[in-house]
Amino acid sequence: MNKPFDKIKLHGFNNLTKSLSFSIYDICYAKTEQQRKEYLEYIDEQYSADRLTDILKDVTDIIGANVLNIARQDYEPQGASVTILVSEEPVEQQTFDSNEAPGPLPDSVVAHLDKSHICVHTYPEAHPDDGICTFRADIEVSTCGIISPLKALNFLIHSLESDVVTIDYRVRGFTRDVNGVKHYIDHAIHSIQNYMTEDTKDAYHMVDVNVYQENLFHTKMMLKETDLNAYLFGISTEDLDAEEEEEIRLKLNREIQEVFYGRNLPETE
Repeated sequence: MNKPFDKIKLHGFNNLTKSLSFSIYDICYAKTEQQRKEYLEYIDEQYSADRLTDILKDVTDIIGANVLNIARQDYEPQGASVTILVSEEPVEQQTFDSNEAPGPLPDSVVAHLDKSHICVHTYPEAHPDDGICTFRADIEVSTCGIISPLKALNFLIHSLESDVVTIDYRVRGFTRDVNGVKHYIDHAIHSIQNYMTEDTKDAYHMVDVNVYQENLFHTKMMLKETDLNAYLFGISTEDLDAEEEEEIRLKLNREIQEVFYGRNLPETE
């Protein structure tokens, strides 16, 4: 790993690409088919094009970019698509485009910076038998120049309901200083966790897997939440007997563990 260094005096533009990508999982239990349908409707409303647009606009403010143009569209029966053009320099007037256009499912959000971008894709899923519902949002903030995607990390984690989070940060390419020397990273970093607030770190179990010599950083997070009601959709523990409550708790715990470790656990007797 390179030692920390002072701000580099560059020759021309900073050509390093800094990419922050992560998957955020919201996991819950919906007992009946109707409740599972209502869960998908809730997710569709919670992560509509309007709300995703607001989130992306806030992200551009946080990382120091400026919105140039917005195009967004909701789809039936569910889904949304948003595109935001932004620049690093201030602009006098913002232009909005709300023309209808076909778009993909699952939902997608894309924001473009100068040689940079922000992407969000959402994936709602409900198991037809076990009642487990898992919503995943894949997010990537990739920037060049002086903009740092790490500034948006805490905001994005708090903006989405996050039971499990997997995060990757990578610095790619190289840039040259005025003497022609290549630099493969322009800032000191030991762990993604160092860019999180204390309340975020207190709320999650965290594991790091870092490859410093390759400028690759990986962090996995699992919420410490123990209140079962936080994972129930359309019902509460008051609606369950002790045996059913324990069965649901085991199902949820298994789902969370499997998503966190990225592998299927062996069946228990």
